[in-house]
Amino acid sequence: MPCSTRTRSSSSIPKDTLRASQLSVLPMAGGERAGGRATRLQSNRADAGLRLPARPARRRARLSSPGAGRSSAAREALRRRLLGLIEGNRVMIFSKSYCPHSTRVKELFSSLGVACNILELDQVDDGANVQEVLSEITNQRTVPNIFVNKVHMGGCDRTFQAHQSGLLQKLLQEDSAYDYDLIVIGGGSGGLACAQEAAILGKKVMVLDFVVPSPQGTSWGLGGTCVNVGCIPKKLMHQAALLGQALRDARKFGWEYSQQVKHTWETMTEAIQNHIGSLNWGYRLSLREKAVAYVNSYGEFVEHHKIKATNRKGQETCYTAAKFVLATGQRPRYLGIQGDKEYCITSDDLFSLPYCPGKTLVVGASYVALECAGFLAGIGLDVTIMVRSILLRGFDQEMAEKVGSYMEQHGVKFLRKFVPVLVQQLEKGSPGKLKVVAKSTEGPETIEEIYNTVLLAIGRDSCTRKIGLEKIGVKINEKSGKIPVNDVEQTNVPYVYAVGDILEGKLELTPVAIQAGKLLARRLFAGRLEKYRVIGFHVLGPNAGEVTQGFAAAMKCGLTKQLLDDTIGIHPTCGEVFTTLEITKSSGLDITQKGC
Repeated sequence: MPCSTRTRSSSSIPKDTLRASQLSVLPMAGGERAGGRATRLQSNRADAGLRLPARPARRRARLSSPGAGRSSAAREALRRRLLGLIEGNRVMIFSKSYCPHSTRVKELFSSLGVACNILELDQVDDGANVQEVLSEITNQRTVPNIFVNKVHMGGCDRTFQAHQSGLLQKLLQEDSAYDYDLIVIGGGSGGLACAQEAAILGKKVMVLDFVVPSPQGTSWGLGGTCVNVGCIPKKLMHQAALLGQALRDARKFGWEYSQQVKHTWETMTEAIQNHIGSLNWGYRLSLREKAVAYVNSYGEFVEHHKIKATNRKGQETCYTAAKFVLATGQRPRYLGIQGDKEYCITSDDLFSLPYCPGKTLVVGASYVALECAGFLAGIGLDVTIMVRSILLRGFDQEMAEKVGSYMEQHGVKFLRKFVPVLVQQLEKGSPGKLKVVAKSTEGPETIEEIYNTVLLAIGRDSCTRKIGLEKIGVKINEKSGKIPVNDVEQTNVPYVYAVGDILEGKLELTPVAIQAGKLLARRLFAGRLEKYRVIGFHVLGPNAGEVTQGFAAAMKCGLTKQLLDDTIGIHPTCGEVFTTLEITKSSGLDITQKGC
């Protein structure tokens, strides 16, 4: 089926507009007083490192400049960053907070309902050097210095003249060469963080997210692995197990009750899925509030800067973007033996399983395997873990064996040095009965056992092989499917970036993906606010004293809000909220947590 595409028209610019994409130095003849030409500024450095407010707010910004600007190399680096700001923003205003002419221009764009990115030169580091380099680029020494869609408007008077003549409106309406500034493929923690941050910075953003059903037919909503089939439901099921343990311990502390206490799987999963559904809705609402387009379709590259989106009905639509972020995550791996995809489940299926799994074999020794086995045993199920070699490969083995020993003391059985070679269904049902044949890794011995459920937790594979990366030349690790990137999450194709679990050699953790997504958007679109020193701290929640004690020591060492923002949270915990604080009390906004 061919892609459906949309035609787009651009408003024309008067013939006397000089487009200077071919120039290495881009002067404007006459500057503010010339009253003549506008200059189109283009740059290949849209990922400039300048930091400025994301909205036209009177806040102190910080300019990350390469030194005092005295050397030619430093001045050239600063110049490239300025050009990146100009190219990367629809409206870019270089201003001074006390300048009445600057205020008039800001009020004009505000009255037009146009979002502006503003750099207050009197409130940034090295502002004098910034203004000097700007004057070299534009031949204008005054502020405000205004650019609209990469066209240099000049100062206050010329901007108002352009408004009166209609030129400003034409420039504002002029479409870019692409449908979107940024398309994010994948609606998990990292992808959503990047998309929302880019939208806050004034970019036109789309998120494509589609969950291919598991072999058992399980799928879920927006939010990715952590929210739907990872950290959140795992922690809730772990909490259910802890509550059962607390009931058993309660009698030793004087609590007397005569009723037989029993656990109902269906009640637990219904409550967990209801909570997850509220998070899915919260993510969709957050995207809508930030004007991020959300499309529930499978994304696949068809050519450079162009992607095909296929929905559940098989309908295809094509979209284009200046930049793309890959955030497709990973899915559970299967054994590749007879009966694995037909009869086994994975963590994709467990948390919404409509029936109690009963006697369960967990295959694998990863932390996913041990966590799932732990809470299943904790709610009273017969659980066995089949281990090929060692527990928690890559972790401290002394600690790993202590974990295993503790689990055995609490009723979890281990089958070490065995791997399954066959899974056969004996009876259908909810649950049914499965025969598992396993072979020793150290000899010819084989064993058989009957289970109700077989849960595979042997690793995860990156979802990168079926999204058309080969069509645009993005390199992946052929063995793992992971994507090599540089230190700014850029792939070998300059306009394609990646975050999250699909990155080669990076940590597979939700808070890392969230932080990486935010920082990537700030690098690409150059917005960052300066934060202040922490002078007070309070928290209301479970174990508040324990949380506060750690922060108290940090405050004595000079903790700042910036340091908190730069800290990766431990997820999911109560204390991690202090690494993601964005809403102030004076704003009056709702602080209810809406996701990871």
